[in-house]
Amino acid sequence: MIRQAKQEDAAAVIDLMYTAIGGIIHTLAGTDDVGDALQVLEAFFREKGNRISFENVMVIEEEGRVIAFMLAYHGSQAEALDRPFLERLAAIGSTTRAIEREAREDEYYLDSVAVHADYQGRGIGSELLRLFEQQASELGHDKIMLLVDQENTSAKQLYVKRGFTEDGVVQVSGHLFYRMIKRLNGLNV
Repeated sequence: MIRQAKQEDAAAVIDLMYTAIGGIIHTLAGTDDVGDALQVLEAFFREKGNRISFENVMVIEEEGRVIAFMLAYHGSQAEALDRPFLERLAAIGSTTRAIEREAREDEYYLDSVAVHADYQGRGIGSELLRLFEQQASELGHDKIMLLVDQENTSAKQLYVKRGFTEDGVVQVSGHLFYRMIKRLNGLNV
């Protein structure tokens, strides 16, 4: 069952998110300790008005268990959605004063997506990509974007097959990613 995430999904989604974004959680949480970082992100997930809020997440649930998630928001919202993280980082004395801007102002952004290891290979990731495109279309956005790690050639090939084209490179938390974009009206940029 595909549904909007709820606050009580925090632990399951954040565990999956860690598999998708890895070290980026440390940048967002302001700590190198994995357990502490996961707790910080779970707290943010339960709150409204930030990049990883349950408000921006769709989950796939099977037999009462969250087995996959998708996190998406519009690039024009990025600054406001990152503000709570920057405020927390400043409060704990972090020297981080900015979070890398991934999406541009005119892009609906697939921030992260993950499928639990026990459920991979069943087309769930592709289903989430279709959901992302559908959601963008329903919200009136015609340009979508996602990032793919430069080392993940198989994922990049999947996105190219789905009509995404490369649109430069961005560095996030010390890692290089291809920006992949797609026009929903069928015209690539």
